[in-house]
Amino acid sequence: MSSSNQTHDHEKIKQWAEERGGVPAKVKNTGKDDDEGVLRIHFPEHSDNDDRFEEIEWDDFFDNFEKNKLDFLYQDKKADGEVSTFHKFVQR
Repeated sequence: MSSSNQTHDHEKIKQWAEERGGVPAKVKNTGKDDDEGVLRIHFPEHSDNDDRFEEIEWDDFFDNFEKNKLDFLYQDKKADGEVSTFHKFVQR
């Protein structure tokens, strides 16, 4: 059985992403001025659609994450026990 967790702890989010080869990113052409736009954790090794995402620095990622009062909903393992990359951002 798989279960989800939720956090806004920056170190926990960064650790979860990096353990899976994830990088902080934004969806291109979705931000304005100081807003980075739509945030994502991008997994370049598992994606054929790299041109849709732009990698950003963790500091910029977390600035926008906090400004928008987001939480990180994520899964550690799939139902079959395999490591999961499932995640999404939700309002706190």
